[in-house]
Amino acid sequence: MVHRVEITDKAAEVVARLKAMHGALMFHQSGGCCDGSAPMCYPKGDFRVGPQDVLLGEISGCQFYIGAAQFEYWQHTQLIIDAVPGRGAGFSLEAPEGVRFLTRSRVFTDAEVNELEAAGPPLRAA
Repeated sequence: MVHRVEITDKAAEVVARLKAMHGALMFHQSGGCCDGSAPMCYPKGDFRVGPQDVLLGEISGCQFYIGAAQFEYWQHTQLIIDAVPGRGAGFSLEAPEGVRFLTRSRVFTDAEVNELEAAGPPLRAA
């Protein structure tokens, strides 16, 4: 089964550490402005999602959302969340840890697009 969002082992290790400190987490793929286009990690419920947000899936047991307008641009692309050394955005939980989450991507194959289309569109947040 193809997933719209995946996570690297390194990023999963960071998520595990953050969960131990903060409890349940969630992600939102930022669309730019102050924090660039970084995946942002929050304690679950601290970032309010609404009907303008699309649930792409889960990574390491965390729901992962993206804005609907941005999803329109990236819908044929798998997002791969990684963690790299450096200082991330100030609002994301990993910022004090000396690492930052980074979105890598790849274009889905035709077969993967067909599978995703057959599964139906991703859910919008309530």
